[in-house]
Amino acid sequence: MPLTEETFASVLTAAKAGAEWAWSRIYRELAGSVTGYLASRGAAEPEDITSEVFLKVAQHVHTFEGDLRSFRSWVFVIAHRRLIDDRRSVGRKPDFTALPPDYSPNGKAGDVETEALEGLVTDEIRQALELLTEGQRDVLALRMIAGLTLAETAEILGKKVNAIKAQQRRALEALQEKFSFESVTP
Repeated sequence: MPLTEETFASVLTAAKAGAEWAWSRIYRELAGSVTGYLASRGAAEPEDITSEVFLKVAQHVHTFEGDLRSFRSWVFVIAHRRLIDDRRSVGRKPDFTALPPDYSPNGKAGDVETEALEGLVTDEIRQALELLTEGQRDVLALRMIAGLTLAETAEILGKKVNAIKAQQRRALEALQEKFSFESVTP
């Protein structure tokens, strides 16, 4: 059962008290989208960084106050910062084709047909992201893969909401132009 605003307060309280069931629920709710975000942004080892993100969350959850949306945003701030740290330490250009073969955009395992279809979509997402600038990739990954709002994305990236809107618009226009052109050519 997914976390809701109504159940989040009790889950957070239990997690702060160290309840294993609460941490399992938080992890199940967010780990898939965190891993997807990290993979789509070229993390060499997205699963490892996801583990590090949740370790940081566990270490600092006692400082968190807010609702479920704020918590999701907070987790993605940690993920984004950890991704930047990883890039700095590795000193390499990210590999934007690094989505793991078992990555599911919705973070859930399912039947073979669904997973195969999602795999095709994932390949298309991977190729589409390669067309964009670094900033555009960040915006689309946070908005579409992580499911964050414009304001949350702006907070994570340290930009104004209007700048995020502009980057998102330019990214979508670039994708539309690319895919519209391809569909017309034989």
